[in-house]
Amino acid sequence: MKHHERLEATLHGQDTDRPAISLWRHWPHEDQQVDGLIRAHLTFQQAYDWDLLKFSPAGSYAVEDWGVQTAFRGSPEGTRDYLTRVIHEPADWERLPPLPLDRGMIGIVLEALRGLSLALGGQVPVVATIFSPLSLAQKLAGPRFLDDLRQQPALFHAGLHTIAETTARLARASVDAGADGVFFATQCATRALLSEDEYAVFGEPYDLLVLEAVRGALVVVHIHGQDILFDRIARWPGVQAINWHDRRTAPTMAEAGQRFPGALIGGLDEWGPLLHGTPAQVEAQVHQAIAQTGGRRLIVGPGCVVPPAAPPAHLAAARRAVETYRP
Repeated sequence: MKHHERLEATLHGQDTDRPAISLWRHWPHEDQQVDGLIRAHLTFQQAYDWDLLKFSPAGSYAVEDWGVQTAFRGSPEGTRDYLTRVIHEPADWERLPPLPLDRGMIGIVLEALRGLSLALGGQVPVVATIFSPLSLAQKLAGPRFLDDLRQQPALFHAGLHTIAETTARLARASVDAGADGVFFATQCATRALLSEDEYAVFGEPYDLLVLEAVRGALVVVHIHGQDILFDRIARWPGVQAINWHDRRTAPTMAEAGQRFPGALIGGLDEWGPLLHGTPAQVEAQVHQAIAQTGGRRLIVGPGCVVPPAAPPAHLAAARRAVETYRP
């Protein structure tokens, strides 16, 4: 099967010639330039032939044009450190302006996405990384964001409205630039951070506003963290696949298959065998994920971004494992 055919069959629970697979990582030395981003993703895809390519700009890309300053200082995840924030007092939330999409870091990312899509020529599905409005609010404010959420909700909502409006336009522009859909990352749908009632007020309405902007496109939701609100997000309309840290928090792949009708992305512990183990251990995790799901509605993947230090032999072992599984 071709990549699009395999992905489409996976999303609909149909038979495939083998399980689909997609791994992704950050590019801390290439993600500040258009050509660097394009070249990094093309090289990665050519090396491993993933079934779904997650376009991964810097995790801070969507807030830098609001004035957040960042730098790469060797994070093992390949992410950039936040040097400054732009929310210093509650009133700053209502001062946030809508962002233009044709300049700054967002302009660089959209241009790179457009160039990557053209270079791939439709041969592999691409999803653009879009962060949830509440996740962006956390990046804009840093540690104070929870205090403002709980103590100054009106002002906080004003900021979320602006963030969500800009993010919805960014999601739509990403699809218009050639992406098949979005990889919608929520880093706040976890009871470790918010109660479910708080998420229902400050998270979900703005998330759904963004996803409405890409209705009809492929929607993958990444739920970051521990003790996640899996069942709540599994009920969202239009969500076709969910990715989470299945090796580190509930539900298991087998349990999730009973609770969500779409595709499941996971099975690999990005901080376990992929980084520190052996190729044989990587293959074993892939085979376990296939066994848990019967190979249906499964896209083998990491719980989150693969550390750049993960050995190429381990990534190759994961890719090989979807070809070698025998029940």
